[in-house]
Amino acid sequence: MTAAGPAPEVAPREGRNVGYVLVAAAATGWGTWPLILKHAVMPATLQAALMMVVGTAVSLPVMLKDRVRARARPAHWLGVAWLGAADALNVVLFFAAYQRTSVAVAVLTHYLTPIFVALAAPAVLEERPSARTFGATFVAFAGLALLLRPWGEGLAPSDLVGAALGAGSAVFYASNVLVNKRLAHVFSASELMFFHGLVAVPLLWSLVPSGAVAEASAASIAIVVAGSLGPGALGGLTFVWGLRRIAASHASILTLLEPFVAVVLAALFLGQRLTYGQLLGGALILTGAVLVITARPLQRAEIE
Repeated sequence: MTAAGPAPEVAPREGRNVGYVLVAAAATGWGTWPLILKHAVMPATLQAALMMVVGTAVSLPVMLKDRVRARARPAHWLGVAWLGAADALNVVLFFAAYQRTSVAVAVLTHYLTPIFVALAAPAVLEERPSARTFGATFVAFAGLALLLRPWGEGLAPSDLVGAALGAGSAVFYASNVLVNKRLAHVFSASELMFFHGLVAVPLLWSLVPSGAVAEASAASIAIVVAGSLGPGALGGLTFVWGLRRIAASHASILTLLEPFVAVVLAALFLGQRLTYGQLLGGALILTGAVLVITARPLQRAEIE
């Protein structure tokens, strides 16, 4: 990527508010995935590949209207290629973490993402470091720990491997947030989704077990496709549209609404009981989100 130019003016408060709403809406929609996938029996790699195919296909007609009139340089296209590879690696490592350890440990380490973004944003995006942002990050992550309670089950050696895989997925997830932000002035949300999908789809399909599609029921495939149109494609577009308007570190903290919503929905619809500690964790996540939304804007820079 080329060196960043002068930092553009920060978006007006009204525009930032729209960005916060869009990112929060995307994260809330992503929190419904556990309910959706519970009724779709198939390998996780096939679920991920189907989601990516649908998202890429849906973004094509949107891209015809949603364009950024800017000339992309080779460095920008390399960034898009990295987005595709990193997104596939993010999914692969996250699913591998699920297979090695508990959902709590996998999700908790996966959501180290906001911390990685907050630490890297000053160098990568020239977002001015803010004690408030770092404070909100750690408050929200503490809330996530209370919400998921990885200590609720005895930890085995495989849990350490699973935790490492989850943390690895967080690295690629964080890189996606940062690179999306860097490319926002060259590609629209739909352009980024479509072009990075051209790289991610083949990578993900190469990991699908032989015969998995034939063994999956039509109902399961229909459920995944329907979900891919909602929290998948629409959620992805909404997130990037919002990310264009707010700091990357702020957006990554708001994504912690995803596991919060997932746990609440599991309590409401799957009969999983919420403890007082988990309720406190949810309150801390919301506190972190409020600290972010009410913070003054950070300066940022994008590549030219």
